[in-house]
Amino acid sequence: MSSNSSSLDRSNLIEAELEALFQVGKVLGRSLNLQETLQEVLKMLHDYAGMQHGVVTLRDEAGMLSINAVYAGRKQVPPKFSYRPGEGIIGSVLQAEQTVVVERAGDDSRFLDRLGLYERHLPFIGVPIYVNQALVGVLAAQPSVGNDNLLKERARFMEMVAQLISQSVRLANEIEKERQDLTDERDRLRRTVRNSYGFDNIIGHSSAMQRIFEMVRQVAKWNTTVLIRGESGTGKELIANAIHYNSPRHDADFIKVNCAALPENLLESELFGHEKGAFSGALTQHKGRFERADGGTLFLDEIGEISATFQAKLLRVLQEGEFERVGGAKTLKVNVRIITATNVDLESAVEAGDFREDLYYRLNVMPIKLPPLRQRTEDIPELSRFLIEKLGKSQGRPLQLTDSAVRLLMRHDWPGNVRELENCLERAAIMCEDGLIDRSVISLTGIEEKMPLNPPSSSSNNASTDTARSSPSSVDLNDESLDERERVIAALEQAGWVQAKAARLLNMTPRQIAYRIQTLNIKMRNI
Repeated sequence: MSSNSSSLDRSNLIEAELEALFQVGKVLGRSLNLQETLQEVLKMLHDYAGMQHGVVTLRDEAGMLSINAVYAGRKQVPPKFSYRPGEGIIGSVLQAEQTVVVERAGDDSRFLDRLGLYERHLPFIGVPIYVNQALVGVLAAQPSVGNDNLLKERARFMEMVAQLISQSVRLANEIEKERQDLTDERDRLRRTVRNSYGFDNIIGHSSAMQRIFEMVRQVAKWNTTVLIRGESGTGKELIANAIHYNSPRHDADFIKVNCAALPENLLESELFGHEKGAFSGALTQHKGRFERADGGTLFLDEIGEISATFQAKLLRVLQEGEFERVGGAKTLKVNVRIITATNVDLESAVEAGDFREDLYYRLNVMPIKLPPLRQRTEDIPELSRFLIEKLGKSQGRPLQLTDSAVRLLMRHDWPGNVRELENCLERAAIMCEDGLIDRSVISLTGIEEKMPLNPPSSSSNNASTDTARSSPSSVDLNDESLDERERVIAALEQAGWVQAKAARLLNMTPRQIAYRIQTLNIKMRNI
């Protein structure tokens, strides 16, 4: 071969390889799917650089080289397999950690041709792929021409392509690690949430709440639509969470919507989604909560507040399991479990014509009615101490609730239920400097002024005999766990705040109890 011909061949090769590098660069910036990207890179090597039958192998957890991408043209390649270090020419690159160039593939004892692609009389080039100085794979291909004294240049070109590929491999590894970290974090949070909504973590040992828990255990197993009834602050959302996270759908999403918090036009968009340009401000397509809850559970709180127009739209989704996004024509189907909640008397609303009867029956498949707090006063001590512990964590200090404070809390009828109890205890924690919340601190919250003179009887709140014995009207005044101040307060409570009666309960004279009331700084109730 003349020098002029050799120079021309080298010049043509450089030009072809520059174009190939340009095309490879475009491919690498096009997609985050590593296998598809590498497949396209190998095609560019074939089309522009004359490097045919390219293969990329990447190191797996066992240290083997597994085939990730192959360009075989119209040929069929066998199922994926791996190379051990030193196995075949590709394994030799892994073992030697350097480029391997073979002038005639068939003359090399390491040549295996497991893929059945390669020409035995053509050269073979394998180069290592490094990420952060660690060998992570091998790029290999076969020049489409025999030894033309340009193998060194072709090998150098392959090394440059391997460097470009390494950036995509590094990025893919980082994305995969982030994805795995997010998946692990999601699974951890789901486990945490599921544990948080386990039945053992929902406070309520009263017979009324135990019946509720048994109903929830049973209904959680199925896809039945549930309607949770109860006054505001009774824990309807907590029960909805418990149903979802103890159901077969617990790994899917639990999506909630407060129907009373959104106007009708926004509620429709929020639940069903909207298409781009559906209305002013709809700059992009928006997936609604029905779509997001597909495979999981959708919790519709305050369902009794939706309009008649929206009731009809919701009924269709419940009946057919399908809907259209606002501004869209495509019908979407979803598999969603529906849990609803309300404090509205739906029966009266149906009778008045404010709530569709057919929707009512569609929602009221499995009704669960939560008792108000005044009907389960025996749960107040445990609830209060749970809430105090929660408040202590948020304030970063230990908080303690005395028995006298608990007895005072049990005298209130709690029209705002658990939410009112939590607010009361938060006010008490704020006003308590030393962390000890006793009866006097609870009194500062103002609830004592709203209390009846006598505590609720056990018959009015369906309390058991055991509950009556632990109620504030029957405290054991000889209990050594009570300090003197609490014994005096307990006696005054049982005596209806009549000092003479309280003195007799404590085997004291009126003068003695008056002295203790003064020295113990007990605030008397005005009856």
